[in-house]
Amino acid sequence: MPGLLINIDVPDVIAGERFYTAALGLTVGRRLGSDIVELTGCDAPIYLIAKPAGTAIGPAGGDFRRYHRHWSPVHLDFTVDNLDSAIARALDAGATQEGETIDLPYGRQATFADPFGHGFCLIEFNAAGYDAIAT
Repeated sequence: MPGLLINIDVPDVIAGERFYTAALGLTVGRRLGSDIVELTGCDAPIYLIAKPAGTAIGPAGGDFRRYHRHWSPVHLDFTVDNLDSAIARALDAGATQEGETIDLPYGRQATFADPFGHGFCLIEFNAAGYDAIAT
């Protein structure tokens, strides 16, 4: 089975570390040089990688890193036991809540942007969880 690495580009790795540890309760695992921090506390480690705004997104080019609010086809959903506490924690750390907290068949959800423009969701599952919508 393949492993999973989650990488989040940030313009400032120290600011990213501050945000994700405060907002989600993650902890620093290892520092891989001065430009990469491993965060633990989820099912998969998250690596914050310092990549300055304006740098190419890859060797083939095509676009440049921007840290204003944007949407990527990949985003992170973090499951939490208490959504209200998690919302407060994320906001205190500098997240921006986008829209209202919503009730869904499988629980409650809130959508955010981190200080670097990345979207993420916090989800509090009810007893049924995704089974409530599974077919």
